[in-house]
Amino acid sequence: MSRFVDVKPAPPIAIFELSRAYQLDKNPNKVDLGIGAYRDNTGCPWVLPVVRKAQLAIAQDETVNMEYLSQLGLPEFTSAATKLLLGADSPVIKENRVVSCQTLSGTGALSLAAALLVKIMGYKTVYYSKPTWGNHIDIFNYAGTNDLRPYRYWDPVNRRIDFDGMTEDLRMAPKDSVIILHACAHNPTGIDPNEEQWKQIADICEEKGLFPLFDCAYQGFASGSADNDIKSFRYFVSRGIETLCCQSFAKNFGLYNQRVGNLAIVVNKSNHCEAIKSQLALLVRKYYSNPPANGARIVAKVLNDPTMLQEWKQAIQEMSARIMSMRKALREHLEDLKTPGTWNHITDQIGMFSYTGLTPEQVKYMIEKSHIYLPVDGRISLAGLNTNNVRYVAEAINKAILNL
Repeated sequence: MSRFVDVKPAPPIAIFELSRAYQLDKNPNKVDLGIGAYRDNTGCPWVLPVVRKAQLAIAQDETVNMEYLSQLGLPEFTSAATKLLLGADSPVIKENRVVSCQTLSGTGALSLAAALLVKIMGYKTVYYSKPTWGNHIDIFNYAGTNDLRPYRYWDPVNRRIDFDGMTEDLRMAPKDSVIILHACAHNPTGIDPNEEQWKQIADICEEKGLFPLFDCAYQGFASGSADNDIKSFRYFVSRGIETLCCQSFAKNFGLYNQRVGNLAIVVNKSNHCEAIKSQLALLVRKYYSNPPANGARIVAKVLNDPTMLQEWKQAIQEMSARIMSMRKALREHLEDLKTPGTWNHITDQIGMFSYTGLTPEQVKYMIEKSHIYLPVDGRISLAGLNTNNVRYVAEAINKAILNL
């Protein structure tokens, strides 16, 4: 008898199963609104020109070798990523009150953060927005906490943030709860708190002794400005609130398969940093020994070169502007078709995703009848829209609503 007889098939990962179904579909009009990866107006993946330039420069640099990185990663990457996060003139950086660790993209940063908070620091209760990115729950479960609680976030009736519900839930959270917050372009809803609301959230964290954890997957991608998109995290830091941020460079650099991320931990006393570094290094050693260098070198090359940095800023403006134009076009087509309901929420939202309000039955109808692939919760990736298919998608949404 095989020793593996008791290994049962795991359920498929929904978003990748959806992508596989799209790839197998032979219909010429098919549209992929599932995977959160940028596409240009022809529907093709886009490698940022400045990334190509950095790749060539690195390949031609004969001083570059293939030696192991340290557990904490490439220093020129982690320092540049942290400056992008906090601002080059941040007092936190000048006072050596931040620990930075290169990670396996945003998922790796969250995994390390969860391990540090749960296994090392002993936090037991974790709050996440309802809804949130599904991996948040799995990552903290895997780190060892079973006390995961949702806080209200999405108002499905009015299709906006349920701020009263959110703040009520946070005020009820026990002291020392970890609160997962999306720094910008909330996934999946595309709705963020405004400036005044962020201040109220910070007030609650201070008053109730809550520990904020920021997930930053879209810096620069939401509004086209890297500084504007990270105001929430910087505000908490300016208040002297100890916090941490999980950075991903998949979306804003287009480095999806390079797995480039950074975990930045802000403390109030610099003498805590060495102990934190040692614990992170030990965790990395246990999990994957040390991080890969290529993607980190690309990001470091771009962020540390003034000319390349400006080229990158131009690229993220171009990407975010295209997404915004698709939001506008989709809403206009839906309203021109007199699609039942209100559609202003599409342009009120920001970032790569839109929480459309479509029901699971309507989603199934769109997949089966129109070959338009989107998750069951009705979240769509605006990057999958372009000038050639946006009208078709609007017509499919209209048909699904009218028929169901």
